[in-house]
Amino acid sequence: MSHPQQGPVDAPFTLDLDDDLAPNPVDAVVFDLGNVLIRWDPVPAVAAAVGDERAAAFIADPAFDFASWNYAQDAGRTWDEAEQIAITRHPHLEEEIRAYRANFGEALRGEVEDTVAILRELHQAEVPLIALTNWSAELFPQALERFDFLDLFEDIIVSGEEGVAKPDPEIFEVLADRVRHLGGLDDCVFIDDSEANVQGATGAGLDAILFTDTGHLREDLIVRGLPLKPER
Repeated sequence: MSHPQQGPVDAPFTLDLDDDLAPNPVDAVVFDLGNVLIRWDPVPAVAAAVGDERAAAFIADPAFDFASWNYAQDAGRTWDEAEQIAITRHPHLEEEIRAYRANFGEALRGEVEDTVAILRELHQAEVPLIALTNWSAELFPQALERFDFLDLFEDIIVSGEEGVAKPDPEIFEVLADRVRHLGGLDDCVFIDDSEANVQGATGAGLDAILFTDTGHLREDLIVRGLPLKPER
């Protein structure tokens, strides 16, 4: 912040170089949730029904492709439909298929403590906070019940509720509408652990950070002018 010049109103104009070098103001910080703020691992959910070995094999099975199957629910498909289709195609995996939704709470392995600390610091500094998450609409209430820090967000955009998931450009149009009262996407910082999602966000005009660890995230946000304490 620059200080007003003292003296008569017709004093000659001087350029404040410090202002030119200062970071642009940030309208909001947009967080992904899974594996950025909430640790997620599908294996324990499936293992609760069929054991660790079968669960790990199921999640890694390229013939089933758990990631693509799960993504469709993140994009709005219902779990009843998802399970019916999958069991029809892979009847020998019925136990594994049904286990994930039935034991979903086991997939939520706790909060990412250091990132949650950053979230709380930003909230304390009154920085607007938005969440944009790929998550099934049917399963997201379990996260709301378990993690109280989700109350710090001004808004949470759940892909399953919108019927479209990252990195589809349409989800960033939804984000633009929801943050319009704060400013434009080009003045928001977006954090996600998926390179594809970061690329999609960048294409939509967001300043996007690929989350790798909390130490780098804190540094990246401080460089952008966010009011965070440096790590010691």
